[in-house]
Amino acid sequence: MLVARDDALCEINTTPLIDVMLVLLVTLIISLPLMTHAVKLNLRQALAPQQPPSAVIELDIDFDGTVVWNGTPVASPRLLESYFRAEAQRDPQPEIHLRADRRVKYDFVAKVLASAQRNGISKMGFADTAQFGD
Repeated sequence: MLVARDDALCEINTTPLIDVMLVLLVTLIISLPLMTHAVKLNLRQALAPQQPPSAVIELDIDFDGTVVWNGTPVASPRLLESYFRAEAQRDPQPEIHLRADRRVKYDFVAKVLASAQRNGISKMGFADTAQFGD
């Protein structure tokens, strides 16, 4: 005999919910110390050695490919290489600021850069590059 019940079953099984909450709580308890773990080290503070500022050499390349070393035109590529070799031997090596005219062919600039690299110049940079932004 089947008895029809009009009562709806309104109970929620809370056992799986409690199991999930306990797993999350245990995971939180285990992982929390790992997130706050830190190793404190007392390192010595090294003083930066005071180096005298290195000299600056102005190297200009005019629109026609003329190279100017600190205001003096360089007559030949061999003379420029000898300047580079002499400056590469100095300690500390001077900084070379290269200013190329915006109308100069890239070939002239590339040759000067290659010559500097071949002769051991390591401190070289472009100066006044704002003119190329237009």
